[in-house]
Amino acid sequence: MHATLPLLQDSDFPQILREQLTTLQVNLGYLCNQQCLHCHVNAGPNRKELMQLQTIDQVLDFLRHSGASTLDLTGGAPELNPHFRYMVEQASAAGCKVIDRCNLTVLNEPGQEDLADFLAAHEVEVTASLPCYLQENVDAQRGKGVFDSSIRALQALNDRGYGKSASNRVLNLVYNPQGAVLPPPQCSLETDYKKLLKQKYNIDFNNLFTITNMPIKRFGSTLVSHGEFDNYMQLLKQNSSEENLQSVMCKSLISIDWQGYVYDCDFNQMLELPLSDSERVHISDVNNVQLEGINIAVADHCYACIAGQGSSCGGALE
Repeated sequence: MHATLPLLQDSDFPQILREQLTTLQVNLGYLCNQQCLHCHVNAGPNRKELMQLQTIDQVLDFLRHSGASTLDLTGGAPELNPHFRYMVEQASAAGCKVIDRCNLTVLNEPGQEDLADFLAAHEVEVTASLPCYLQENVDAQRGKGVFDSSIRALQALNDRGYGKSASNRVLNLVYNPQGAVLPPPQCSLETDYKKLLKQKYNIDFNNLFTITNMPIKRFGSTLVSHGEFDNYMQLLKQNSSEENLQSVMCKSLISIDWQGYVYDCDFNQMLELPLSDSERVHISDVNNVQLEGINIAVADHCYACIAGQGSSCGGALE
């Protein structure tokens, strides 16, 4: 695999400062039942990295005392961590909003038959990957049979009240472009998703998030292999908007890796760019670190967050 960090470090990206912390995004490990082409984590069925219970308790302790209101769980497939449900239960009991970044097909994995019921019981917000509403496009990006499995999972979530207007159970979908292009306008694409999924599969959901592909890890390596890396970076830079700098997610979020080390965002975590571009810090020591007002570590991959309509884990910034 081609390393992309050396291609990104000589950067003119503007400096930004951290603001009040609202969200802990926690990577529970790289184990996943899928292996997607666009995955910036390089997750897959053969990965062994999983957050251990001791580290989870350290994260929960920080969460309770940090003032952060949201716990955002990701992976891999975060549900495959054996302590996923414990973490959800503890965070919910502490009054925090919990987000599960779900690949949908995990709901159909052996041993996860009651996962939809568990998520509903704790009113976990589900943000689910569905990179297209067409079967051939999803299966091409994520593997044969993934689309049908995803539809079954969405229907199961709908059956439990997710995505329904009269319910507090929020279901969001995530769109990633198929290649080295920017996402289309989020609002109009959401309209298309809702219309087609309702007509063909009787599926409801709340919001569609469009996310720009990051030129790092598996996707970045593919760009390099195909000779498209420089062109993609030029696309991101030419379409960047300084207005989007006001809303980038790293201002109010920290990302915690499976070992408990802290980064400015999930993408910096994958590039091993430490918090504030200094020596890496463990979550058990962050109470002694003043987060607000410090510099955020940046490189050229950050242009993916401010290109076009902007991009974050919550979708478009505009």
